[in-house]
Amino acid sequence: MANKWLVVSVAGLGWRDLEERNLKRIAGLDFAPIQTVFPAVTCTVQASFRTASHPKDHGMTSNGVFNRALRKAAFWEQSSGLVQGPRIWVSARSAGAKVAIMFWQQSLGEDADCIISPAPIHKHGGGTIMENYVKPDELGPAIQQKCGTFPLGRYWGPLASPKIGNAVVDTLEASLESISPEIIFLYLPTLDYDLQRFGPADERCGRSFALLEKQLERLSAIAERMDYRMLVFGDYAIAPVDAPPAFPNVTLRKAGFLNTRHVRSMAYPDLFSSRAFAMADHEIAHVYVRDPADISAVRDTLAATCDYDAVETKTADGDWCHDTAGEILLTAKKGSWCVYKWWTNDSEAPDYATHIDIHSKPGYDPCELFFNSRFSLKTCLDATRIRGTHGRVSTSAFASSATLKDLGSNPTLISLASSIAKEF
Repeated sequence: MANKWLVVSVAGLGWRDLEERNLKRIAGLDFAPIQTVFPAVTCTVQASFRTASHPKDHGMTSNGVFNRALRKAAFWEQSSGLVQGPRIWVSARSAGAKVAIMFWQQSLGEDADCIISPAPIHKHGGGTIMENYVKPDELGPAIQQKCGTFPLGRYWGPLASPKIGNAVVDTLEASLESISPEIIFLYLPTLDYDLQRFGPADERCGRSFALLEKQLERLSAIAERMDYRMLVFGDYAIAPVDAPPAFPNVTLRKAGFLNTRHVRSMAYPDLFSSRAFAMADHEIAHVYVRDPADISAVRDTLAATCDYDAVETKTADGDWCHDTAGEILLTAKKGSWCVYKWWTNDSEAPDYATHIDIHSKPGYDPCELFFNSRFSLKTCLDATRIRGTHGRVSTSAFASSATLKDLGSNPTLISLASSIAKEF
């Protein structure tokens, strides 16, 4: 039978933050630096880890996908079919090991014995049923009886809290009373919210690190009690935002590449007729150009703004250059990030702009972490409130309760994934 492993992905666990906060040892684990993949965003990193491959191979090149046939962008889609390539647990599962995946992205339909993922139901008449997707079916009632309703309202949005990590650990602990997987993949979003709201150096982020310590201590105790080895790794490091954000779609609209459709004074993107569109995602943005003859002009138009450290054209061999990627990839200047907005006057903002609507917006919107005001339930439109971002190549952190081989002197997320696959 395979070794038992608890693999914990921690959002925003950057090496520099651990150094500066003197947290290089947590829960008996000694942390070390590791280079993550590019783009360093959640879905891309998690897909890279569970396939031990680069985005050019697995195809999850950002948190969103752009369907060229439908001319439609969609973020946070959860189908495991979006991630191409064999998983690192295939051999272990073929040998009889059971696999559990909890709160990882693109896990629905995954070849695993247990899956738990946020999956709220949005009612036609308004409102939301806060539910997780749980496989096997009988596990859901057992978790509900032990933990109550999972607080999805704290998982994202203005009410998002680092305390959500407590609920994630509770769910794991309750699950293990009914199931006994040999390999567990768990995601902790504890650090993600405050570090984006306030910036990684802000003293208000101290509560997130304090809670993370306690959560990792609980996980370590569970692992010891149930004979799991434990691996903890950060998917990316969050960088401070101290410069104005970039607005690639505003540039494309002004230059005539992006068209909009006006409905009751609101401007919606007309991706059916547009020649180019930027799918913004934190520090990076994939630019999809319909006609190859326009690529040079679009690239030059965006480069002329001087808002980006890199304006890269897709090549045959780049690590991010899958068919799913844009024809151009933007990386905002250090201290900046890419906003999905195409309007400059908020009177043109689409209806979904001031709501938590992660699937309708054709770009990642961290402004959903803020209410518009104390007197409004709408989310804010002010991109300058964001103080932390990620996406460029960064140094995250990892720690393991067992020595992993073949990591070399400069470990990468890919080598870490390959190494632990041999331990399963």
